[in-house]
Amino acid sequence: MTYENLGLGALDYFPCRYGNSKLLFRGPRKKMAGDYIAMLGGTETYGKYIETPFPALVQEQLGIECVNFGCMNAGVDVFSNEPTVISACNKSRVTVVQVVGAQNMSNRFYAVHPRRNDRFVRASTLLKTIFREVDFTEFHFTKHLLTTLQAISPERFRVVQDELKEAWLARMKLLLEKIEGKTVLLWFADRSPEDAVSADGLGTDPVFVDNTMIESIRPFVTEIIEIVPSQLAQSRGTEGMLFPEMEQPAAEEIMGPAAHEEAAQLLAERLKPMVNL
Repeated sequence: MTYENLGLGALDYFPCRYGNSKLLFRGPRKKMAGDYIAMLGGTETYGKYIETPFPALVQEQLGIECVNFGCMNAGVDVFSNEPTVISACNKSRVTVVQVVGAQNMSNRFYAVHPRRNDRFVRASTLLKTIFREVDFTEFHFTKHLLTTLQAISPERFRVVQDELKEAWLARMKLLLEKIEGKTVLLWFADRSPEDAVSADGLGTDPVFVDNTMIESIRPFVTEIIEIVPSQLAQSRGTEGMLFPEMEQPAAEEIMGPAAHEEAAQLLAERLKPMVNL
């Protein structure tokens, strides 16, 4: 049984595949026979616990098919290493790329699972040298790994953080260079890129990504759309979300339907002239 089929509660994500890709995306599966918008991203784009996530809402508002290529806990590499996804993007009217965090991708210090990017696979010799006191066999997820390393030594951890930020920039540029046609970089988070990342812990998603990094990507995209849901939308929390009771802590960390509705409205307004509707 795959990870995507566990603990779905009352919500069916209709998982599907496209072409030869091994990735499971949220369905129902789109035909991509005519005009469409391709949407790449992480948990927010996928719409975990959300009955109608923003890609589906944008489709309703614009009347053009929106293909949800969101992946749970995705890092940048999961898209750039999938020829099927890149091909679909190149045939779309416009491609929306959600900003995802920098923690879930392989780098000089550690490797992650090629499809389930939040899964820590192994530490490099370099990381073992920097953190000699750490038993890396204890870790299964990237956030657990990074939170622990930061707590042990904030000074040594900054070397890891800087590497992740540099790797994120390089991979994002590589991904965007592969996509032909119009591209939109979508910031959809509970903070703006300008907001200082908390000194405690890793900060909120997208982890480690700041305004300087976003501005470095600007020359590689047609447009940048920044969406930070209103305080009212964020205050509604898990209202309207569908999840098993045991997964409530995870649901509380994700933006709810009200935030998706606000995002879809703004995104549809900005996308409309780009798809010539």
